[in-house]
Amino acid sequence: MSSTPPTLAARLAIAAGRLRELGLVGLGAIAGIAAGAVVAAMGYLTHGLHALLFGIEISDRLSAQLKLASAGMALVPALGGVLIGLSLWWARAHGARRPVDPIEANALTGGRMSIRDSLVVSAQTVISSGFGASVGLEAGYTQTASSLASQLASLFHLKRADVRTLVGCGAAGAISAAFGAPLAGAFYAFELIIGSYSVALVAPVFAASLTARLTASWLGADPIPIDLGTEVTTSIADLPVFLPLGVLGGFAAVVVMLLVTYCERAFRACSCPQPIRPILGGLAVGLLGYWSPQVLASGHGALHLELALELSAGALALLFALKAVAAALSLGSGFRGGLFFSSLFLGSLLGKLYVVVLPMLGISTHVPAMLAAIVGMAAMAVGAVGGPLTMTFLACETSGEWSIIGVVLGAAIASAIVVRETFGYSFSTWRLHLRGETIRSAHDVGRIRNLTVGAMMRENVRTVASDETIAHFRAEFPLGSAQRVVALDADGRYAGIAIVVDAHTPDRATGGDIRIGEILAHRDVVLTPSMTAEEAARLFRLAKSEELAVVDNPWDRNVVGLLTEQHLLRRYSEELDRTRRDLAGED
Repeated sequence: MSSTPPTLAARLAIAAGRLRELGLVGLGAIAGIAAGAVVAAMGYLTHGLHALLFGIEISDRLSAQLKLASAGMALVPALGGVLIGLSLWWARAHGARRPVDPIEANALTGGRMSIRDSLVVSAQTVISSGFGASVGLEAGYTQTASSLASQLASLFHLKRADVRTLVGCGAAGAISAAFGAPLAGAFYAFELIIGSYSVALVAPVFAASLTARLTASWLGADPIPIDLGTEVTTSIADLPVFLPLGVLGGFAAVVVMLLVTYCERAFRACSCPQPIRPILGGLAVGLLGYWSPQVLASGHGALHLELALELSAGALALLFALKAVAAALSLGSGFRGGLFFSSLFLGSLLGKLYVVVLPMLGISTHVPAMLAAIVGMAAMAVGAVGGPLTMTFLACETSGEWSIIGVVLGAAIASAIVVRETFGYSFSTWRLHLRGETIRSAHDVGRIRNLTVGAMMRENVRTVASDETIAHFRAEFPLGSAQRVVALDADGRYAGIAIVVDAHTPDRATGGDIRIGEILAHRDVVLTPSMTAEEAARLFRLAKSEELAVVDNPWDRNVVGLLTEQHLLRRYSEELDRTRRDLAGED
């Protein structure tokens, strides 16, 4: 049985689709090259500031120092706070917009990001970490790289789904270049920035991740690998030993995220101006840094130093507390950065502390401290940042040991479950929540957010005075002429909805003084034009009505339209279907 050959138009459509996919792979590779250059540039600038301000060699790491060269260097973070404070003052004076990060952009704006705002964020991040504040550079890396990718998408006028994909490519490249971990970078994009995994996303995201790694390496920005020292072998039988560490990592991540929030609230409660807060935070971090330089900056040097040393339980616990407090003070006072690498460093401390404490509790294990540190890194980073697969691949790629993937993934999943069930947010989405956003991931909800009552309502509204008699109403609106009529009070404001069938029931008098106002429904249930589709659907369910009036605002109650539940659900379903097709890579 022969099949009909495809028409010329169908062949052209197939060819165009293939060219589009190949073009997106090429753009992903370009985004990866830009991301690798961004990581190298920001890294060199930060290390240069460390060498200039703290008197160390350009190849050394600030947090790997055992002591500061002089007591005066404890004031360097406060000087950085002065610069951050001035930038905050300038932004407020010039009415600068709040920058949109990659997760928020992909969830709400279809991936559209401002390159100017992102460059400001990156500059603030370099200053913060360069002057010793206890923050990581990863947030700045992903911000700038994703913004450049977004601009690239705008240059080629890509559709919404492709813009979101390129933003993910930029973020994938940033993480891949920062850690020398292409798999971790790719899954960072899938899990955290794009919010989904599909076959259509694989080629452009991996192209970005690989080219970013190669670019950063070519520019000399190779990260220091983690050496486990001895060959490690694990099996599924070892999983029960590491699952409690995953649970502890999740709870520890929640504690640190809350600590950041409480520090931020404390700085606000002190009533000092916002530009002064980073100075105060810098003074506090400087004092902690003078005691232990390992709490300064992101902690790359401290991580490798701590992995090489055998510390007591007390020393590990103290260093954990100091780093957590330093990170919370830095972020809570207004320094720019994130908890990405801080959570990795804290997790390594937690893992080694776990191994040291177990024998004290009478539990004998043969777990190498280095292995526990790697598992702890992944567990706590999952709690703070999210992405179990991302952190699992990061642990395996940076250590070069793939035999541990089972126990690392088990602990990472345990941590993710703890955080989701007890807290519900990663650090990035928690910060958005504190600003009033309710998104918990990068899933594209922008279309649904833009689907408002004002965009869906019908403006031609039939009205009747609430003091009109039922007899007159029956004559004006016979059965079949309308289902519902909006009633207005003497001041022309919304009074309720008159259901035509109710006015025509046999028990209703055809004359007399009975008024429409006596049979009105939904007197206190109205919609407003700014309501989202989800909010409107919730009101329809509560009111158990098929149609509701739309008023300009809850106070004036001037009727501006009507909306039916059927139309709302149809439009909502259409937008969900469009989002599903985008996620599946369908045109």
